Amino acid sequence: MDHRPLGRTGIHVSPFALGAMMFSSFGTSDQTQVDRMVARALDAGINLVDTADAYGESEEMLGRALKGRRDEVVLASKFSRPLDDDVNHRGGSRRWIMTAVENSLRRLQTDHLDVYQMHRPDPQTDIEETLSALTDLVRSGKVRTIGSSDMPASEIVEAQWVAERRGLERFRVEQPHYSLLDRAIESEVLPVAQRYGMGTVIWSPLASGMLTGRVRRGQESDLRRTRMFAALRDERRIDAVEQFVVLADEAGLSLTHLALAFVIAHPGVTAALIGPRTMEQLDDLLAAADVQLSDEVLDRIDEIVRPGTDIGRMDQTYNTPPILEAGLRRRPAGARAAA
Repeated sequence: MDHRPLGRTGIHVSPFALGAMMFSSFGTSDQTQVDRMVARALDAGINLVDTADAYGESEEMLGRALKGRRDEVVLASKFSRPLDDDVNHRGGSRRWIMTAVENSLRRLQTDHLDVYQMHRPDPQTDIEETLSALTDLVRSGKVRTIGSSDMPASEIVEAQWVAERRGLERFRVEQPHYSLLDRAIESEVLPVAQRYGMGTVIWSPLASGMLTGRVRRGQESDLRRTRMFAALRDERRIDAVEQFVVLADEAGLSLTHLALAFVIAHPGVTAALIGPRTMEQLDDLLAAADVQLSDEVLDRIDEIVRPGTDIGRMDQTYNTPPILEAGLRRRPAGARAAA
């Protein structure tokens, strides 16, 4: 498996990254199975492994699976998502970051993280506060480079400016969501990331399982029956999936391989996260690394979902507070009275 530059960090990573969210009660809690999948992925050439403190037992299981092979991987984890009911056990404050990183290092059984990312933006914390704490972690050697996830283009630019003005470490990796159904990042996020020399690691390239072929019109499945994600029942997305099924068949590919090959073909994408639950799924996903899409297939994809647009919306994405939201557009009472 070839390796690509992770932006301008000097780090090189595989085009597929092993996402470890499923190494928990979300997927499999069998440590032996996790050990086998991690070994299989590393032996196949994957060297970027991604987890987060919000993924249940994932960090602990991954730490055990990487014993003896830690130096072979670019290890990434994330912070900021709520872990419990304590309002201070989340977000981008210095207070929480310093606690969160120590917890992650202990669970992963390592003395440093190669990439440490803010899992979601924290509008209640000044970005200078977050970058200052992360800078101290880089200078202490506990973190090699820092990044963001699902950050809107305007906030990426703001963070870059703050880092430059204050002499702080800047975000060098962004982890956005991107798939055949979710292409909005092509319009701003990917160009901005390229402009600032940031690596991009894509999450959910299979659109929460919609691009595995398990969500079809008129068919019941375990994914369709779940009430967790409304996007799985979005008729617009299902219509597009049906068209991609036909295109994949005509191209002699599985839908999964078409979806993965599309994501990593974009020049602004460094790697795509694959999150297998079983060894069989992992082997199938790994096989997509050799798939290259023709210009004709890429043009057909553009006809189904226009570049720079989404079909519907994924449930797990970050909700940027809209300026037209009532609480944001109201004039203060004093200003109204003065008028």
